[in-house]
Amino acid sequence: MSIEDNIRKVTPYVPGEQPVGKVIKLNTNENPYPPAREVGEAIRNMNMENLRLYPDPECMSLRKALADRFDYDPENIFVGVGSDDVLSIAFLTFFNSDKPILFPDITYSFYSVWADVYNIPYERIHVDENLHIKKEDYYRENGGIIITNPNAPTAIGESPKFIEDILKHNKDSVVIVDEAYVDFGCESVVDLIDKYKNLVVVQTFSKSRSMAGMRIGYAIADKNLIKVMSDVKFSINSYTMNQPALQAGIASVQNEEYFRDCIDKIISTREYTKERLESMGFTSTDSKTNFLFVTHKDIKAEYIFEELKKRKIYVRYFNLPRINNYLRITVGTREDMDVLIENLEDICNL
Repeated sequence: MSIEDNIRKVTPYVPGEQPVGKVIKLNTNENPYPPAREVGEAIRNMNMENLRLYPDPECMSLRKALADRFDYDPENIFVGVGSDDVLSIAFLTFFNSDKPILFPDITYSFYSVWADVYNIPYERIHVDENLHIKKEDYYRENGGIIITNPNAPTAIGESPKFIEDILKHNKDSVVIVDEAYVDFGCESVVDLIDKYKNLVVVQTFSKSRSMAGMRIGYAIADKNLIKVMSDVKFSINSYTMNQPALQAGIASVQNEEYFRDCIDKIISTREYTKERLESMGFTSTDSKTNFLFVTHKDIKAEYIFEELKKRKIYVRYFNLPRINNYLRITVGTREDMDVLIENLEDICNL
């Protein structure tokens, strides 16, 4: 036996490139607009003396702000360092069965990574030929279910009725609904947590609230589920959220008008871009997110990806089965998208 025999080896999640310099960055689904003005003010007005102290391990101030927004109690809210941290804790807490957890074969690729890290058995369930989840495929014994809605990278959203059907057929296992993109065109299923004690809804500040750099995510669920998640969290690291992030998060939640304005601009730009791309021979899924998932009728996605990169325009290409001829394009500002369209027209005419 050697030291290698005792080392855990996994294939890590690979995030989108983070290029430096002057580029148009449409590959990581960041919001093109800054956070609400109050976010900056909250950070500037912090008492720097307090940074020598540990933050509140309960994160109660932010949990109360989120509870007020969703009309629940703070005990229904769990916060973490981005939704990835929240999801990781949820996997560790709820997926403890010998039965496999279930999730789509085309979805957020971090799910299989966490399952491998935590030695959780899993099955990837094929989406259909139109990239839609088939709810009937989840009518079987399992150790838990995780569904991204709207899904990524397909951008396709399902209705609350669709999600509820999966919940009805899986009352004996925890169902996690990852709603990272829900604000851009889908209806949240948060209201179902009273009816289904096995439902955990996860959301993030990274997309619609323009705060990817602050790393704030949260879960909303039955109080008993939040309690056991917190027990696992406190068994790993009590002080996960830093004080500036907590203050910035509260300030963001309190400005609903700015939040809605940004979402409306992104949706408008998404539909404008989709129409322009379709006129060039692209087809797109019915996006309910802040990105488009597109393929061209004649030109290979990988070729377009490389040509755009030469022009310092970054989009996301997945060299994976079934989606290796698609591009995922984040919705930027109208100016960003006009530059993208101009370059795509040039590439298509070559």
